[in-house]
Amino acid sequence: MKDIALALGGGGVRGIAHVGVIRALMAEGYSIKAIAGTSAGGIVGAAYASGMSTDEMVKITSRLNDVKIFSPSFSSEPSMLGLTRFEKEMLDALGDIQFDQLKIPFGCTAVEINTAQEFVFTSGRVLDAVMATVAVPGVFPPKQIGGYTFVDGAILDPVPVALARWLAPNIPIIAVCLTPIPEDWAHMPPIINPPHIPFTQPLLEHFSRLRLAKAFNIFTRSMETTARMLAELRMKLDKPDVILRPDVSEIALLDIVSTQDLILRGEQIVKDSKKELGQIFGMTKQVVRLFNQPILPGKEINTGANPLQEKIR
Repeated sequence: MKDIALALGGGGVRGIAHVGVIRALMAEGYSIKAIAGTSAGGIVGAAYASGMSTDEMVKITSRLNDVKIFSPSFSSEPSMLGLTRFEKEMLDALGDIQFDQLKIPFGCTAVEINTAQEFVFTSGRVLDAVMATVAVPGVFPPKQIGGYTFVDGAILDPVPVALARWLAPNIPIIAVCLTPIPEDWAHMPPIINPPHIPFTQPLLEHFSRLRLAKAFNIFTRSMETTARMLAELRMKLDKPDVILRPDVSEIALLDIVSTQDLILRGEQIVKDSKKELGQIFGMTKQVVRLFNQPILPGKEINTGANPLQEKIR
């Protein structure tokens, strides 16, 4: 059996392609020994680590790919969209499973917005960790855990290679990045197209013509470019054995998409990368891995931590 660990990057609905990658890798005889995920990668990673089959994961991602899951937020939290229905769907899927009950090691990352520190979730309730890692700043509400305020882990760790290596030292790391190489960035859509919510469309269309909205669009595109470059730099620094990039670049964060199409795209990148994947167990790669020592990329936190205890540690 060919043992590997996965680092699954963020990317909104593009993350459905992760399911196709996992399915194709399993079909090729690879055995996934650990998964690290950020944002959308955290959702898929948690589902697989809990013991779900890829068929079950397809059903879950199909339900999540629904405009009704992400509705306008009317809560006091600073966000455009709420996650109440999303959390209910994930609770139905994961239940109250704890990290130590998972079938394989899994970890996900989030960023504590007040201290600008990366945190790593590897203990406690898995659902709470998932809700923290998917909290795209300004779009979804932040997650409060242990006296901290967490947002999307992709801010500092878009493709968590270092965490995957820490979870499974000395085995090949396959990184799945949901953005294309820098030369193709010009063809990507805005990170967030207006959600397809009928009763808000006239308001959104009016707002998009305002000067403030145009300025905000320039700002978000600039931040998105920075995030993509951070992903490239982190992968150069953390050195996965292989980087897989499914062809999903034309899809925005919250687009309504064909679940099956995205899964096929994930499967296709595995087929297209057979040569590179076949080299990860060679002597050269083994020697390189000896020098890539596992280092925890952030501070560990238990999702069930008491705020006072957590601050004392």
